[in-house]
Amino acid sequence: MHRNRHRLALAAAATALISGGAAAQTLTMGVRAGPESIDPHFTATGTHSEALKHVFDTLTHSGPQLQIEPGLAESWRAVDANTWEFRLRRGVKFHDGSDMTAEDVAASIRRMQTLSGPNPTRIYVRRVQEVRVIDPHTIHIVTSGPSPTLPNDFIRLFVTSARATAGLTPETSNEAFNSGRAAIGTGPYRFGSWTPREQFTVDRFDGHWGGRPAWARHVRREIPNDANRVAQLRTGQVDMIVRVPAADVPTLERDRTLSVVKADTVYVFNLSFDFRETTPQVTARDGSRLASNPYRDPRVREAIDLALDRRALAEVAMEGLGTPQGQMVTPNIFGFNRTLQMTTPNLPRARQLLAEAGYPNGFRMVLNFTNDRLPGDRGVGTAMAQMLARIGIEVQAAGQPAAVIFPARTRGELSNIMAGWGTLTGEASYYYSSNAHTNDPQRRLGAFNWHGYSNPEMDRLIQAAEFELDDNRRRELLEQTGALFNRERVALPLASVNSAWAMRRDRVTMTAGRADEETYAWDVTPAAR
Repeated sequence: MHRNRHRLALAAAATALISGGAAAQTLTMGVRAGPESIDPHFTATGTHSEALKHVFDTLTHSGPQLQIEPGLAESWRAVDANTWEFRLRRGVKFHDGSDMTAEDVAASIRRMQTLSGPNPTRIYVRRVQEVRVIDPHTIHIVTSGPSPTLPNDFIRLFVTSARATAGLTPETSNEAFNSGRAAIGTGPYRFGSWTPREQFTVDRFDGHWGGRPAWARHVRREIPNDANRVAQLRTGQVDMIVRVPAADVPTLERDRTLSVVKADTVYVFNLSFDFRETTPQVTARDGSRLASNPYRDPRVREAIDLALDRRALAEVAMEGLGTPQGQMVTPNIFGFNRTLQMTTPNLPRARQLLAEAGYPNGFRMVLNFTNDRLPGDRGVGTAMAQMLARIGIEVQAAGQPAAVIFPARTRGELSNIMAGWGTLTGEASYYYSSNAHTNDPQRRLGAFNWHGYSNPEMDRLIQAAEFELDDNRRRELLEQTGALFNRERVALPLASVNSAWAMRRDRVTMTAGRADEETYAWDVTPAAR
């Protein structure tokens, strides 16, 4: 029996509002980044889906520690090895008053399979081969083989209105959603307004199946500058802020008018390499063209690995709000390999490897990294540039907003990228199947493999894990995948993010943060008065 934590959270929040008085009607939150469109299928970026979950419900929900819970589907079961049955809630209404049915779920899956954005959401429906509508509240999903993690993937299956999206093309979808015309969901809030890079506003939907939300209005104000976000909290311009900069946590904790909540998350900073034969952002130290891409040489990747001090990144660059990591998934994720050791820095060996690879004087490279997506990303990128300089690599640090760097990555303009990845489904296959498998549109694997890495043994392990129904065997396959990934150094895991939230005590209360770092209005209650 699945517990509906989402419904309980909404009910608790509504009760708190009654006890707190009518003054607490609007929750204003200072966030680092917001949606990139109002179309929930446009991109898989975390801050995008986090905001739009207020408007659009998903088929399954992810609990605070990433446990799978009912969403629009109240139950699910495997009918046979290749077929899942999802039973939908009855009485669910879209914001326009129409009924949500299995036809809407089917139409949403088809949209996700065809749309392409900067971070395509089709990875969540990659295993879907056929959708069969059995009746208005029952749907069968036929997969391309056994798919034990399909309910996990469906935490990002946003259900949109089939009627509102009918006739939309990839070229017209964004305009239809951004104008509000197609922004019709079943979530606890209706779409209100959106000013890109500034503010996203939603209004309470009293007819939500999970109960009446506490807040009449929720405003997510984009404040990418950390200092400005803290300042707006202290001056009362916002009720709470997410992703508190590490340097400010001790000061805010001492402020009696504020409260701070901290949590470990599943986001892992990592450096991924371009494996193509030629790469655009690496040259000899004098700026001349190199004969080949250095990253294709395993000795170069190992040298870079040995130059990076993960403990220093976590403790200094992330100012204590980080945990060193030696794998792309954190220890709480299914498939984490407990036998793998974290790399210990060794500068002499790193220099020796570069010399053996034909770069005794190093080379010049651009180091690309996000500077506004996750707490500490700017500091980690800057510190990495300094660390690589110690082994003779001349680095141009190029921190950029996520909205700029991810499309550039998709276009093939980058030679590397340091960014965070969160295994949001709780299964290691989520990362490896999207990033380490050969980019294979026919199999719908490797959707985020922008770098051209391809290894038949890696593909075999990933595919075997994708189809394996036995949990113990699947865990073993994923552990083998992680071990091969680390040996190949497809990407270098660095540190996981520990996040912090701060809020005004007289206005709001939040008891705990989520492992995926997402922050929803229904997890925040008005302060008792």
